[in-house]
Amino acid sequence: MEISAEHTSFVAIGDSFTEGMSDLRPDGSYRGWADLLAARLAARTPGFRYANLAVRGKLIGQIVDEQVDRAATMNADVVTLVGGLNDALRPKCDMGRVRGLLDEAVERLAPSCGRLVLMRSPGRNGPVMERFRPRMEELFAHIDVLAARHGALVVDLYGAPVLGDQRLWDVDRLHLTAEGHRRVAEAVWQTLGLTPEEDWRAPLPTAVVPGWAARRTADLRFSREYLLPWIGRRLTGRSSGDGRPAKRPELLPYSVPLAGEPDGETAGLP
Repeated sequence: MEISAEHTSFVAIGDSFTEGMSDLRPDGSYRGWADLLAARLAARTPGFRYANLAVRGKLIGQIVDEQVDRAATMNADVVTLVGGLNDALRPKCDMGRVRGLLDEAVERLAPSCGRLVLMRSPGRNGPVMERFRPRMEELFAHIDVLAARHGALVVDLYGAPVLGDQRLWDVDRLHLTAEGHRRVAEAVWQTLGLTPEEDWRAPLPTAVVPGWAARRTADLRFSREYLLPWIGRRLTGRSSGDGRPAKRPELLPYSVPLAGEPDGETAGLP
């Protein structure tokens, strides 16, 4: 049974997770869970509007400075905020500052929208996850406190073992695949009180473990194509999102895509 009110508008803010990396469309642009959710909401609500202010690489301070006030002025029915994990994954991170900035973001967003949705983000199983798990759990514990204080919803992706399965993560080991984003969209859909269409927590079939040589080849590719460039950006103070605009900066009508068309890009855009 659906318990939600009608959702006529949706604004998503955050970093690469909300921008949609690495759910590639055929044209090379990113789709992602927020676009998928918007398309599903648009299918049930005439005149539905959607904005996505997320930009890859953004730290929580940048999200607060560049996205929060803009989202608040849109007065949407639903606003999703996912941020802070890029900070937590850096070698040096002031978690007190991260918590304070999240406080600021939620205090500004909660009164401006019908429903604020926060997330406990997923993490890929592996040594990197284990290294940063304490920071992540500190971040998620604070998100729970903020949600209780401000009446926000929390989507617990971190608590779903299937989203730690390496097969749901792209070769960069930082971003979900299309299947991962599809499950996140379903998780948010259900958190909004809408009728479930599937069990997004369902485990994948038993994996065939790659051989030693295949794993080493994958490790070398990851290091060469993703890890070393990431380290280079950290050393030079650059970000993958520098100079990049939001993917959908205005709260505009969002259409249900026709066959062969990119999701929702046929309405309200030049």
